Amino acid sequence: MRPRSILFLFAGCLLFISCKTPEARRPVQQSSGSFIKESAERNKKLYKKEEERITSIMEANPENEYLSSESGFWYYYNKKDSLDVPMPEFGDVVTFTYDVRSLDGASILSESETGLQTYKIDQSNQDLISGLRDGVKLMKVGEQVTFLFPSYKAFGYYGIQDKLGTNVPIQSTVTLKSIQQSQ
Repeated sequence: MRPRSILFLFAGCLLFISCKTPEARRPVQQSSGSFIKESAERNKKLYKKEEERITSIMEANPENEYLSSESGFWYYYNKKDSLDVPMPEFGDVVTFTYDVRSLDGASILSESETGLQTYKIDQSNQDLISGLRDGVKLMKVGEQVTFLFPSYKAFGYYGIQDKLGTNVPIQSTVTLKSIQQSQ
C-alpha cells in the first residue's frame, strides 16, 4: 500500500504545482519613450522655424491680405469670386491646376508638369499633399489662391526626388476650374 499512497501523494503534489496561474512575460528590452519625446521636440522646433520664415515673407508682402487656415497654413487670394457660389463639400468632384514653388519663388513643379487634377473631396486616395486637399475646400470656382505650406502640410519628410529636399516649406498657386456636386 505504501507505494500506492506515495504515488497518489506525488500525483496530488504535481497537480497542485501545475495549477499555478500563468505569469506575464516581460519584454527583453524596455524602451523609455525618449525617441518619441525627442522627435516631438525636434518637430516643434522645425515648425517654429518654418512659421517664422513664412511670417517674414508675409510681412515683406503687405500688398497681399494673408489669411490663416484652421489646418495650419496661410493663403491669399490672387483672384477672388465675390458671388455667393458654393464651395466644395464632402463627395464633390473638383478639377484644378496647381504649381509648387519654394518660398523664395523658384519653380519646383510647374502647372504643365502637374497637369489638370481631378479630386473627389475627402474620398479620394489621390497623391495630393494634405495642404492642397485642405486648401481646395476653401475655394470657389474661378478663384486663384496662393498657399504657403509648412513642410508637414507639404511634402514633409519625403520631399520630391531630385527636386525638393526633406522638411521644406513651399508655396503653391491653385486655380479651381470646376466643382461637380455630389448627389
